[in-house]
Amino acid sequence: MSQRILLLPVLLPILTGAVMILIPHKRRFRPVALEIPVILNSVLVWYVILSGAGRGSGALFFKLGTELTVYFRMDGMGAVFAGLVAILWPLATLYAFEYMEHDQHPRNFFALYTMTYGVTLGIALAGNLVTLYVFYEMLTLVTFPLVLHDRTREARRASRMYLYYSIGGAACAFMGLVFVLTTGPETTDFIMGGVMAGRASNMNVNILLAMYVLAFFGFGVKSAIFPVQKWLPAASVAPTPVTALLHAVAVVKSGAFAILRLTYYSYGADFLRGTWAQYLVSGFVLFTIAYGSTMAVKEVHFKRRLAYSTISNLSYVLLGACMMSPLGLVAALTHFVNHAFMKICSFFCAGVVMHRTGRNYVYELDGLGHKMPVTFACFTASAMALTGMPPFAGFISKWNIANAALDHGSALGVLAVAVLLYSALMTAIYMFSVVVRAYWNDYHPMEGDEAGDPSRHMLVPLVIFVIAFTALGICSAPLTHYLMNVARGA
Repeated sequence: MSQRILLLPVLLPILTGAVMILIPHKRRFRPVALEIPVILNSVLVWYVILSGAGRGSGALFFKLGTELTVYFRMDGMGAVFAGLVAILWPLATLYAFEYMEHDQHPRNFFALYTMTYGVTLGIALAGNLVTLYVFYEMLTLVTFPLVLHDRTREARRASRMYLYYSIGGAACAFMGLVFVLTTGPETTDFIMGGVMAGRASNMNVNILLAMYVLAFFGFGVKSAIFPVQKWLPAASVAPTPVTALLHAVAVVKSGAFAILRLTYYSYGADFLRGTWAQYLVSGFVLFTIAYGSTMAVKEVHFKRRLAYSTISNLSYVLLGACMMSPLGLVAALTHFVNHAFMKICSFFCAGVVMHRTGRNYVYELDGLGHKMPVTFACFTASAMALTGMPPFAGFISKWNIANAALDHGSALGVLAVAVLLYSALMTAIYMFSVVVRAYWNDYHPMEGDEAGDPSRHMLVPLVIFVIAFTALGICSAPLTHYLMNVARGA
């Protein structure tokens, strides 16, 4: 029974969402009827993490064949992702209640939003590459209608682009899965150190490396690595709770998580370190960091600017992964956690501005810091954190990544630090230009403008996020210690 409990956090949100679609209910009961199952599911996730109930042989869900099993197992890295999602999802749902209060199709939105919670946990708790791939595909299916939700011309275009990119990426990732299964010891289980070391002969090692690169970019579609990043800024047309989900919680984090699993638990860092594959993917990651931060400076649309910021920041996680070392894995997971709180806070602040004032562009934000003091105080804190200023969590992330890069002891490490410094400068420009406009310019009312801080449904999550990434910066030692144990396979 202790192992079977792993099925509940995955299935409960999926079933809750399905029931919402099938059974009509009154709008006024929705916050209670939805928030309670989401909170209970998060409590269940943390019970599993803290009690260790999910560790062991795992819980079988179903079999796709004699050798292909879909099962869940809790290990250290899975606990990081599952715990993160369990903290963020109830707050994101609370925020969404006010944001979507005048929406035309709230039932479908919240049903799919809740189902996405279960699917994301399926990725976090996946016991092998087959399970991860199955839920990775399901994630595309449940988030595609969310991008399409507004049904405008831009939403239709963005959803098609998201679908095309995701399907293409999944096809590439599938090839990597097949080669792990056929060339390794006939298992896709996640084992720290991977299953490929010592299995590849001189005749097929380059083919295996090519398959790793293909799978890296396949999973990298959802992490928006260049050149498969175009869908992410386009998807900013979706409602802000969806874009926050895409950029901070579920989709991009699932892509980064899959790459970490692929690198450290399937192919193995020892197998990949020093190969042409490592340097190739590292080059694309470094370019993506510079590209995303540069494009964010040029972008004048508020949410799209933050989308380009996500492109850059998610590649910080991948840069840590590309170091192919325990320090690199610690750095990647540190930013994996810290970025989630920083970015969801900035996106939700942007959503508040758009929801209350209808202003979508940076040049329209003049003076709003005085009209929306709590909102822009939270945005300013997230700007400082994303830039990497102490004592916020972003400083710890970038410090760990730079440390891992220099520990690599090659030109790649030096180049990585240079790119990090460039990106930090660009981040300061594109984030603080918003802050300067909000506080140092005069406010100019617009027709239909209701500038002012929102209700507690929106404000409470913002304040909690600021407290979280501040605490993760000031008290970083416990998380770092835990992630060091994860990197050692403990």
